[in-house]
Amino acid sequence: MPSLRVDVIDIDDPTDARVDDFRDLNSVDRRPDLPALPGGRIGKGLVIAEGVLVAQRMIASRFSPHAFLGVDKRLAELADDLADPSVQGVPFYRASAEVMAEVVGFHLNRGVLGAARRPDALAVTEVVASARTIAVLEGVNDHENIGSIFRNAAGLGVDAVLFGAGCADPLYRRCVRVSMGHALLVPFARFDDWPRGLSVLRDNCFRTISLTPGEGSMPLSDTVDAAKVAFLVGAEGPGLSETVMRASDVRARIPMSRGTDSLNVATAAAIAFYERARAGTT
Repeated sequence: MPSLRVDVIDIDDPTDARVDDFRDLNSVDRRPDLPALPGGRIGKGLVIAEGVLVAQRMIASRFSPHAFLGVDKRLAELADDLADPSVQGVPFYRASAEVMAEVVGFHLNRGVLGAARRPDALAVTEVVASARTIAVLEGVNDHENIGSIFRNAAGLGVDAVLFGAGCADPLYRRCVRVSMGHALLVPFARFDDWPRGLSVLRDNCFRTISLTPGEGSMPLSDTVDAAKVAFLVGAEGPGLSETVMRASDVRARIPMSRGTDSLNVATAAAIAFYERARAGTT
């Protein structure tokens, strides 16, 4: 085993205050990954990584972990990553599966958690500066869909994700888990002024493509060949607002069959990302 840079600390008492950042992960009024709690209380707003792979991606990201909680087996599996200088002195709280379950509030099959504080948010201008393919979300408030979009973005060459109005928190624990940690690696930012903020994409020479099955839309494959492309996707059901679609350069549809009018938003986004990659322009 390589020389670990973390400090391994054994935890036998599930009430130990040192593991409070991992406590009650399913509690709607106490969970540590919520920036705001019921009743207007301020939450910790921590970023929680679940499992070896997601913990590895947290270590490699700008979300620097300040603590780990896990069983001895996962400590051994993470040994190479925990030898990195970036985790020097970070506590790894080693516990049995039973103690860990009491802390977390349920049995965690993945056997390890990482916790990080949120760094300063990236600005939209910072995110788009070097990007060539971007996903822009409006009203996407399902955490699993957001996590899937990040995973699809990472796998299909999308450089960044931008959030308009009505979107859920991409650093919510479920988003991070479903994304397999890619929500920590793919740059993202929120528009302060929506939808007028879309002008930054025009200023940076992006073709903005609204994904919609509506009348007047072009086949998706005919729209993806610009040097820079931003795909706009909306929530399932309502889709993109008419205001946003009017602000985009083109409306594009995915050809459908058997009377189906639309796809899951993460699936539709993945098809758009693939068409862009297939065009050889990413």
